[in-house]
Amino acid sequence: MVSCANPDSMVEETHNPLLDNGPMNGNSRHGEAKDEWNGVAEWKIRANPAAVNSKNPIRDVMESLPPVVARNGKLEISLAQGDPCAFGHLLPPDGAIEALLNTAESSMFNGYAHSAGLLESRRVIAKYHSINSKLAADDVYITVGCSQAIQLCIEALACPGSNILLPRPGFPIYETFSSYYGLQCRHYDLLPDHDWEIDLEQLESLVDCNTVAMIICNPGNPCGAVYSHEHLSQIAGLAERLTVPIIADEIYAHMVFGTRKFVPMATFSWKVPILVAGGISKRWLVPGWRLGWIILHDPRGILKRGRVVEALTRLVQMTIGTCTLVQAVVPDLLLHTSSDFHQKTLLTLKLGAELCFERVKRIRGLSCPSAPEGAMYMMVKIDFLDFVELKNDLEFAAVLRCEELVTVLPGTAFGLKNWIRIVFVAPLSHLKEAWDRIEIFCQRHVRRKP
Repeated sequence: MVSCANPDSMVEETHNPLLDNGPMNGNSRHGEAKDEWNGVAEWKIRANPAAVNSKNPIRDVMESLPPVVARNGKLEISLAQGDPCAFGHLLPPDGAIEALLNTAESSMFNGYAHSAGLLESRRVIAKYHSINSKLAADDVYITVGCSQAIQLCIEALACPGSNILLPRPGFPIYETFSSYYGLQCRHYDLLPDHDWEIDLEQLESLVDCNTVAMIICNPGNPCGAVYSHEHLSQIAGLAERLTVPIIADEIYAHMVFGTRKFVPMATFSWKVPILVAGGISKRWLVPGWRLGWIILHDPRGILKRGRVVEALTRLVQMTIGTCTLVQAVVPDLLLHTSSDFHQKTLLTLKLGAELCFERVKRIRGLSCPSAPEGAMYMMVKIDFLDFVELKNDLEFAAVLRCEELVTVLPGTAFGLKNWIRIVFVAPLSHLKEAWDRIEIFCQRHVRRKP
């Protein structure tokens, strides 16, 4: 792996005998720690293998990349982190901070909430998301961000010996949670030359009597795809025929800026039960507030008869839930955020996506099959026939970070080798600078034409 560490910045580590694998010998200046290790071998502590073996590919990849060493006034530009607040140019809605402060000063929400979340907040979430039928507070579970919502949905369905269908490329936490709970992960492909739509024929071939769910992400991470009503209807029809419920990751709901409108998966809940995972992190620009939700769209009562509702209720009772102050602000966010706020965010995303898509076209060796229409990501393909020294997406990302201080995520982290994911939520000035560096980098490494 490429290393960019500055030797002058390396310092000798202070020795800590408690981090050694065994006792110090008596000649060491730390010999006094010897007695602390007596009897260590008698302890039979063993970690949970499922926890030890769990993997978050994004973390693994980021930790494998070389450290950034600023030089000649050049600073790192990260196009890797899916945090809309990372650059400070996008702020929460007007009044959100004030509402949070007022809530804290009221001293009305210093105690525990119901295990499923504050009743009034769940009522508002239910009303806000009612589509085919009227939802109730009991159809909503407030979670610690959308990631926990996804985790609980998977856990509630994870019967022994079962399998789950996951998108490829897809958000890697799906596989992390599924594997942790003992599910076999079966990946269906998204088709880059068809606007990243699902290969439905392949998807059907993966289903058997032990398939407990399929996860659909729309708008999509990492591709920026937005599915049409027709495609979602096909997905729902297939799920109905195969009797497989859908976990819909809709954390980027309504964050669309292209030609397609966002269609909630719950539009088709009369065909198939839908467990929607969502939250306030992305659309309301407060990922650090850690509030998500599970919404059950199940007008035919299929999830209830299968005791999935009971399972989710039991699971949320195991934890206290997310911050009650933030829960109390949810009605204000959902009901009083202006359309101008959302339009401003969408314009930022649209301009960033257009800039990135156009810059990719200019660079030999890189391509993007379709312009992103939603979320804040795009996948860029690397043609390694055009590069002499670089062998794969991991090496491409490592050397780019080393030489030009631009950080991107290799497609390997999302299950798609020899691609990279670009986050286009950064300010335009940052994106322009980043793409200038990427273009220089590619020109430096591209194979010379004879």
